[in-house]
Amino acid sequence: MDAARARKLADRIQQVVAEMLERRIKDPRLGFVTVTDARITADLGDATVFYTVFGSEVDRAGTAAALESAKGIIRSEVGRQTGLRHTPTLTFVHDPLPDSARHMDDLFAVARAKDAEIAKRAEGANYAGEADPYRLEEAYDGEAGDDESDDESERPGHRAI
Repeated sequence: MDAARARKLADRIQQVVAEMLERRIKDPRLGFVTVTDARITADLGDATVFYTVFGSEVDRAGTAAALESAKGIIRSEVGRQTGLRHTPTLTFVHDPLPDSARHMDDLFAVARAKDAEIAKRAEGANYAGEADPYRLEEAYDGEAGDDESDDESERPGHRAI
């Protein structure tokens, strides 16, 4: 099977699962779920559905249990709406990406706060040494504009032939 068809089928599975969770599955353990992605193997035998849950770890655990118990109904509906001869098995996986992104946002906020603190401390600070610590060598003897002779044989590093 080509990759484009597999991707379209995975997108369709994602839509069907999301609609099922929104309209037909009435399990009280099911939290505020968002289906983030679906992937299907090349042989169309297995589909992995990624989801996120808004809430605590208890909400995530309850949602995982609700999805596991509703897997058969959801799989039947996927088979009916996709028209495949063999409906793929469904595996539900909690998607850690939003949590990772939230953690990264928190780290960036801490870094920005520390940068602001350092900038505030540096406002009235003076240099410990000179303002420009790099030594700038004074004009060299024999700079290009100061040459008295245009004869290359008299320049350092050149030999007359």
